[in-house]
Amino acid sequence: MTPYSFDNFATSISTSKKTPLRKQLVLISAFACTIAILTTGTANATQKPASSAHLEDIRIQARGHAKALGGALKARLQQAIKRGGLEAGVAECKLVAEPIAQSLSNEGWTVGRTALKVRNPNNKADEWEQAQLAHFAEQLSQNLPGPLEAMHVDEQTGEVRYMKAIQTGQVCTACHGNNIAPDVYRTIKEAYPNDEAIGFDVGSLRGAFSLTYSPSMPQAD
Repeated sequence: MTPYSFDNFATSISTSKKTPLRKQLVLISAFACTIAILTTGTANATQKPASSAHLEDIRIQARGHAKALGGALKARLQQAIKRGGLEAGVAECKLVAEPIAQSLSNEGWTVGRTALKVRNPNNKADEWEQAQLAHFAEQLSQNLPGPLEAMHVDEQTGEVRYMKAIQTGQVCTACHGNNIAPDVYRTIKEAYPNDEAIGFDVGSLRGAFSLTYSPSMPQAD
């Protein structure tokens, strides 16, 4: 069958002198809609989803960044607490947490932490993060199987979001638990007047590492 083209259509209109004007307009409209549909279909067909190998590579990178952030924070906190007690640990966390996260935010990555109850208001969870945190909390409270991590891919932009849960350890309860020493709590409130991050039990969800990979983000020098 011969493909139907713009030239064929124009010829059919011009040679059909007996065709009423209204009918010609209907035909033109139908033809335009058909072209639009075909064009859209062609454009969508060219959009290829990210390969499973690529996504796994992104997941491995995200885990590495999350581990690096957690390890660096833990090391600085241990040094500060050894030097000046829990109060010094609170001060150190306020001083270095964001700069460490920023130092790891390169080559398309944005690295940070979030929680349902935050100490630093800059770490407040957005809608997607809240949903993942609620799921993590349910997994932990009910001992449900499955990895305590989540990943979302935007097929249009290629942006990838990743989260990995942070459980409350015994050492965490000294500053985030139910029986915080008065001097320590006073230091926390001085550093974070709107602190929400207390009342956690060992093994419960403390928060999560939250990372975003943006392919279009400019590379760091």
